[in-house]
Amino acid sequence: MKLINIGFGNMVSASRLVAIVSPESAPIKRIIQDVRDRGQLIDATYGRRTRAVIIMDSGHVILSALQPETVSGRMTGRSEESSGGDRDNE
Repeated sequence: MKLINIGFGNMVSASRLVAIVSPESAPIKRIIQDVRDRGQLIDATYGRRTRAVIIMDSGHVILSALQPETVSGRMTGRSEESSGGDRDNE
């Protein structure tokens, strides 16, 4: 099982991930609110601005302070995956 660091030491399973999207659009904001009401929202931003919304196959939605491109890069295994690639968290 491959785990992806989504910031601040939090990990998600790559095999359970459905989509990584930006939180800017109205439909995504509606999805976030609906999932929050159902109790399936996981906020992994540690109080920072939400930059990526991660949708899981279980119906859970995870908020991350990393850019979607950063999370995607960690999933595909680009050089950013090493411990030195956490610039967004500083």
